[in-house]
Amino acid sequence: MARICHSCGKRPAFGQSRSHSMVATKRRFDINVQKVRILESGAPKRVYVCTRCLKAGKVTKA
Repeated sequence: MARICHSCGKRPAFGQSRSHSMVATKRRFDINVQKVRILESGAPKRVYVCTRCLKAGKVTKA
């Protein structure tokens, strides 16, 4: 399942890990998402929301 923020649409970024010899291997930068219950159109719903949106108060927790 894709872990995407329900509020802002933020998703994982992709890049490369570099070893001491500068060999590149693919890696994934995961975002900090939490599974929370929010109120959407009056009904509670469980969704993933990033911590930046939680701290900013962009969603109302149920």
